[in-house]
Amino acid sequence: MATVQRWTGLEARALRLALRMSVRSFACHLGVGIRTISKWEKLLATTEPRQDTQSILDTALARANAAAHLRFETFLSEADRAPSAVSVRRVASRGPLAWEYESWADDLDRAVVALSRQDFTFADSLIDRWLGRFKPTALDDRGLYLFARSTALLGDLRRDQGAVLGPLSAQRAYASARSLFGQLDIPRRVAQIDLSLAVVAEMSGSLEVAARQYESLAVDDRLSRRDQARARLWVGTTLSKDGSHTYATRVMLAATREFEDLGEPEDWSVAHQKLALAHRGAGDLANALHFIGIARRAATTDSPMQRVRLETAHGHILLSDRATRDDGLAILDKAAGLAGQFGLSHQLASIEGIRAMREKIA
Repeated sequence: MATVQRWTGLEARALRLALRMSVRSFACHLGVGIRTISKWEKLLATTEPRQDTQSILDTALARANAAAHLRFETFLSEADRAPSAVSVRRVASRGPLAWEYESWADDLDRAVVALSRQDFTFADSLIDRWLGRFKPTALDDRGLYLFARSTALLGDLRRDQGAVLGPLSAQRAYASARSLFGQLDIPRRVAQIDLSLAVVAEMSGSLEVAARQYESLAVDDRLSRRDQARARLWVGTTLSKDGSHTYATRVMLAATREFEDLGEPEDWSVAHQKLALAHRGAGDLANALHFIGIARRAATTDSPMQRVRLETAHGHILLSDRATRDDGLAILDKAAGLAGQFGLSHQLASIEGIRAMREKIA
């Protein structure tokens, strides 16, 4: 997060703009007079607030959220580089202006929300707006970070659409994002992209490769505990897909306990869904129904993707018992309809595969 060694009117003005406050509201926020704020804004770097006010500004900056910190750094950077209109024109030719950094960051936040709702068209337009506007070579570190985030989100979009391999694929976008985060020397982001690449390997059927990557990332200190637990859960997923259902359930249970300790209800729900499928694979339909019931009750998101996954798992389990076969087919039909509505081609292919497998057995 940004810090200031010594505040001047310039930094104070940048903080006001970053917090999106008027002069009056900023004065109230700090507990100082409006005239004081006006003086800072008039004299900028040639005036310094009093010592007690320096501490108040430190506190206001420390309490600001991450988006405000980004805006604060952007305004300061722009002020340092653009003391004149000529300088501003030069900066514009090299990369984004201050307002563009802010708009870019806001658009990425909106793209994340759109992706969570599987609104791929809107998310794609938000991401492409910036990837098509700038070249990485024309960007400073802040711009390059936003470009890398945009590229990683493009990978998420293509993965969720089922485009995992090829020139316009999730794998290609993730590889580009990984290179950029490496260039910026941000190890945590590199490791998160490695986790996404492991998911792509699993989705493309390279289970051994995915399992090795997950196992390595499950103990990777670059990742948060939550991401490590996800990697551990996905180790279990690949083991189950490879037929090692009993071992898979033990690995998944460890990840489930970690999600409970971390207070991550959605991940906890997903873990129960995976456990249900592992028990189905082992032929333990009673436990499979038990765990899928927990997963469905505990789900906290209304994401179409997760609804399709839950209903697909539920239908798959019911389809495994002749007594509930018709119910299973009905649920799979519902899941297929939802997958088709939102363009979830990978999930649609999975549903068709389950149907085909059941028809062969029948």
